[in-house]
Amino acid sequence: MTRLTALLASAAAVALVGGVWVATNGGNTGGDRFAQCRSSQIAGGADTIGGPFELVNAKGETVTDADVITEPSIVYFGYTFCPDICPMDTARNADAVDVLAAKGHSATPVFITIDPKRDTPEAVGDYAFNLHEKMIGLTGSSEQVKAASRAYKTYYKAHDDGEDEYYLVDHSTFSYLVLPEHGFVEFFRREDTPEQMAEKAACFIDKM
Repeated sequence: MTRLTALLASAAAVALVGGVWVATNGGNTGGDRFAQCRSSQIAGGADTIGGPFELVNAKGETVTDADVITEPSIVYFGYTFCPDICPMDTARNADAVDVLAAKGHSATPVFITIDPKRDTPEAVGDYAFNLHEKMIGLTGSSEQVKAASRAYKTYYKAHDDGEDEYYLVDHSTFSYLVLPEHGFVEFFRREDTPEQMAEKAACFIDKM
């Protein structure tokens, strides 16, 4: 499958991530080892986003965040039936992983569905592999997916009336940089290019 690279070009100085306000970094470093790498500040701190999750991988195995986040990872919440936004974002994330690899940094793109009704383990596995050989696709029960979404403060709402199998799902579109032992450290907006993502991520990785 050819990766899509088109991105929306809107930019904002202040954004809302699932109910958590983030703003351009004002230079307050404190004791944050990653302070020089951060492009934004999050109310309450970065540790208010992310955390443990339990989901199901492409093999149908139940896995935890510790099983999945074994190296720097770019995590995205979407769904395989998504007609435009998800393919563009996940392809962009896959490209960012390749740019990082060219810089000597190994990273993993992770795709977590917010549509477990349709996205079976096989479906998310095929979707992920077609975008990148390293991409991990995850699904789970409605409760497991909801818990993971809440941990990362993402938003989604399915327009499922029980009759249309091609229903759409509204959802937030941020991607998250997650590091082993450190957890979530940064998010990426839709307008960030693969090169910009890789440059930001490399800064964090170098300071691990």
